[in-house]
Amino acid sequence: MADSREGSSSGGSLVLLAGAAGAVLGAAGLAVWLLRRAERHRLGLRQLRMLRVSRLVDGQVDVPVGSEQLHDRVQQLNRAIDEVRRQLEQLQPQG
Repeated sequence: MADSREGSSSGGSLVLLAGAAGAVLGAAGLAVWLLRRAERHRLGLRQLRMLRVSRLVDGQVDVPVGSEQLHDRVQQLNRAIDEVRRQLEQLQPQG
């Protein structure tokens, strides 16, 4: 009888130890997953900020949304291109 009590006692502690180890590994895995997800989210926000900053630097604060705004923006860019073309033609030597 004493042997069976020792066997069930050591078997119970082994199950408890395995359960505790599984819980620790599960918690560690969850922590790593959450950290990676948070890092991915942070990098996504950083990319959005960089995009907004580059638009501010380029002077594209008001990004066209509708077709009318897009048409107006295209016309504005075409006028700027024509102006630069005229300036370049004036700089070329007359030959």
